[in-house]
Parts: sequence; C-alpha cells; structure tokens
Amino acid sequence: MSALQVDAATAWLADKRGAMQAALATLVDIDSNSHDKVGTDRVAEAMRGWLLGARIEAEHRPDAVDGDVLLARLPGADPTQAPVVLMGHRDTVFPTGTVLDRPWRVEGDKGYGPGVSDMKSGLVLQCFVLMALQRLAPLPFPVLGLFTADEEIGSHRGRVAIEAHARGARAAFNAEPGRVTGNLVTERKGGANFLIQVTGRAAHAGMNHADGASAIETLARKIQALHALTDYAAGITANVGLISGGMSSNTVAPSAEAKLDVRFCTLAQRNALFARIREIVAAPGVPGTLATVAQTSEFLPLEPRWSQDLLKRYQASAAQIGFAVEGEFTGGCSDAGFTASLGIPTLCGVGPVGAKAHTDGEYCNLDTLVPRAQALVGTILGLAAEA
Repeated sequence: MSALQVDAATAWLADKRGAMQAALATLVDIDSNSHDKVGTDRVAEAMRGWLLGARIEAEHRPDAVDGDVLLARLPGADPTQAPVVLMGHRDTVFPTGTVLDRPWRVEGDKGYGPGVSDMKSGLVLQCFVLMALQRLAPLPFPVLGLFTADEEIGSHRGRVAIEAHARGARAAFNAEPGRVTGNLVTERKGGANFLIQVTGRAAHAGMNHADGASAIETLARKIQALHALTDYAAGITANVGLISGGMSSNTVAPSAEAKLDVRFCTLAQRNALFARIREIVAAPGVPGTLATVAQTSEFLPLEPRWSQDLLKRYQASAAQIGFAVEGEFTGGCSDAGFTASLGIPTLCGVGPVGAKAHTDGEYCNLDTLVPRAQALVGTILGLAAEA
C-alpha cells in the first residue's frame, strides 16, 4: 500500500467523530448481557446494517442459544491469502434493563453507558476501520471482522468461532479498550475456573461422629494445597472464591464443593499448573471421601512474543497520526489469548481509550475514537505494503 492510500484512509476517518459517536450511542442503548441473545443479536444487526451500507460482506452465523457470530469480510486481491482479523465481543456484564436506568450520555469529552468501553466503542472502531479499508484498492489479503457474543462468560462458543475462522491469520487485532494510560495491551494472563466436588458420609455429629466421613474436611485440606500454588513472582495465582457443603452444623458433611480460579502468564505455566491441580484433588483425603475436579472455563494467555512485532508497527503508525503509545501488561483475560496461542501475532487494547469497565462509572474518551481507528488502519496498511 502506498503512502497516498494511507493518507486517503486516515483523511476519510478524520471527520468521522460525529458518525462514530452516533454509532456508539446506538450500540450502548441496546441491552446486550451475555445471556440476552436477543440483545446481542440486535447489536450484531446494527453493525451488519452499517457494513452492508458500505458494501462490505457481513453475515450472521446463527447460534441456537447464545448470540450469533457476526462475520464481515473484505476479500482482498487474493482471497486465499492469510487474513488480518479484527476481533470484538458484543456482550456486556450488565443485566437487561440497565439501559432504561443508565442510557447513553455525554459529559465533556467522555461518553457513558453500559458497555461503552468494554467494548462497544471497540466494535464501532472496527466497523469504521473496515469502512475505511473498503474505500481503497483491494489489499493483497482478506480482512475479516469476527464479532462474538459470550466473552464476558468465558467465550465457550466464541472460542470455537475464533479458532475456526482465525487459524492461520497473519495478524489479529482485538479492540478491547485502550488502557487509561493510552497504552495497548501486549501481555495478558490466561485464566481458568474449576469445580471441585467432594462426597463423604453423613453421621450424627454427637452420637456417632466416627461413622462419618467429612467432605468439608477433605475440601478444606485441598483448599490449603491449592492456595499454596500461588507464586506472585511467576505471576501465578490460585483462589478458591466460593465454597458450599454440608447438611447442618450437627451432621458430618456428606458433600462439599468449591470453585477455583487460577491465573497464569504462559502456556507452559498453564500445563504444569493444571497437572498439579489434578494431583491435589486426586490425593487421598479423609478416609471415606472422594474428590473430583472439572474444568468449567478457560482463557489462554497473550504472551509478549506474539505482540511485540505488531506493537512496533502500531507505534510507527500512531506516530504518523501524532500520538505515542506503549505496550502494557494486565492480569485480566481476553479473546486475544486464543489467537496468540494459535501462533498468530496479536495486539489487544486497540480500541478507544476507556476505563472503569463493569461499573456504573464506565466511560470512553470520545476524542480517541478517530485517532485509534486511524492508527489501526495505518498498521494494517503497513502489513499490506510488505505482503
């Protein structure tokens, strides 16, 4: 791609602040909790309308339970080439009905509302990036927009779609919000949840205590061993955040369960950690008790080796626009780990800058809508120049 094409794309985006803000208002004012299929599909339909209006291929891949997957595609000069993938999730953590109490509003240079930064502003940015690229001569490779609907609850179906459509891509850009510092995210922890269940044998706690086998005692011993897996220096944490069990205070507990959250920085750590969890749960406990463990969700890590080259490219593009940016680590998880763990160069946090996600005070810095879109377009066109 020539410098003239970069200039043309950034110039087209330069006066789109109003249009991007209006699009953001539309998405924010749609309730789209992860379990609200109607809402997440309404967000997809709004996005699809914008894309089709710009002559961009866009289709729903239906899901009977969760929100549909929305796929957009610029075929490029050679549709068989490895694509660039633009990612985003349409779901939010906020219950259906939140928009009635807390609709879109603007105060100064900030926009507020449920999901405004995590990540409806990122969805708007990705749509406008696709629109800007559509106006140019075809790129050497396709550009795929991949928008899922269950990231906030573990990306069970989203992961399947990402791994199916992104596998083999030349680069992936996830439009989670830019950090409050203005930085991108170049390293994220992976994380997983496990359900640990213990069965024992009930007995009266006063008359025949010795006949019982306490599931709670076994679980308590295992919790201590699981928490000992935490290694702050290595970035590994293990946390049992929920426990339940027993029948009454005067009954030896016949059952107990716990929910475990673990975080890790690399795939190697993940594999070793998961093996230790299974060993701890399988180890003998109180005689007469049996413990089992089942993994219930997982995000994979974004390791910096998969982001550093793209960071340099993005920094060069941002400098042309007029702002500086660095990479940043976060302990939170995202879909970016799925592409990185496939060996795809991946950048996260390329969306507009925002903060206070998952709270009533969540906001987006509206003056970052345009420059962040311009910088991403320039980065993609830089990849095209070398294809």
